[in-house]
Amino acid sequence: MSDKTATAKAKKPVGRNEMSKFQWTLREMRVNKAAYIMIAPFFILFFIFTVLPVLLSLFFSFTLFNMLEAPEFVFMDNYIRLLLEDDIFLLSVKNTVFFAAITGPCSYLMSLMFAWFINELTPKIRAVITLIFYAPSIAGNVYLIWTILFTSDSHGLVNGWLMEMGVISTPIAFFQDPDYIMPLVIVVALWTSLGTSFLSFIAGFQTVDRSLYEAAAVDGVKNRWQELWFVTLPYMRPQMMFGAILAITGAFGFGGIITGLVGFPSPDYCAHTMMHHLADYGNTRFEMGYASAIATLLFIMMIGCNAAIRKMLSKVGQ
Repeated sequence: MSDKTATAKAKKPVGRNEMSKFQWTLREMRVNKAAYIMIAPFFILFFIFTVLPVLLSLFFSFTLFNMLEAPEFVFMDNYIRLLLEDDIFLLSVKNTVFFAAITGPCSYLMSLMFAWFINELTPKIRAVITLIFYAPSIAGNVYLIWTILFTSDSHGLVNGWLMEMGVISTPIAFFQDPDYIMPLVIVVALWTSLGTSFLSFIAGFQTVDRSLYEAAAVDGVKNRWQELWFVTLPYMRPQMMFGAILAITGAFGFGGIITGLVGFPSPDYCAHTMMHHLADYGNTRFEMGYASAIATLLFIMMIGCNAAIRKMLSKVGQ
């Protein structure tokens, strides 16, 4: 081997396959150190306030912990108690799954369809309509409107209208009757669901390259529905994934407005969700180990739904 060949091999840049993953990562961090310094504050805060609480919750879920005494390791006792002995928890799981199965997909599709419709309007009208749809999601104590509408006495607007039309003779206690509570809270959840995901969809529609529609027309796309399925939605996969995550979070975490509408606990636990059960044991009883087990199971359910939706979105436009 000549000296020139040996020198050329010695100077050949080392590829990722020729070094360990850790060495490659360190090299990339040195090369892009300015970028890592810029994003370091976010990652530090993200780790402290998101990753670390999740890890601590997982650890405490295997303990008995009341925040006053040192945690006592009990292994799987909390989970066994939850799944085999706690009937209220099982009811909360049923209510949560039922609630999420309706509000999650419906709010997601509503956000997508309304954003598609609004995107076709002129800019000034689009701004006004967007504000009208988005306002309920940012209004404080939005449930008060529904409380006024469905007040349980004759002064409630719905009861007044029904009595005036002769449909009922006595007022209905809508938010105290288990037969009415779940349908009403689902309607309120859908009414307030057009939030950040709705805005992200509108932004996504406006970033689609118009030349793609011309190319699609040449390839045989004939109507707006085909344009939506084969061109727009595949181009908007990042916004769709972001909206799906928000829909899952909102569907599984919708508890505050339910409490505002029907109180806590709800009559016959008809609207008792996993978030309510978590708040009961975490904020009222201070059984933090048991509450952490509830939070861990809720987290696993959300991750599972997220993975399923990611798989379904990967097939859009195929």
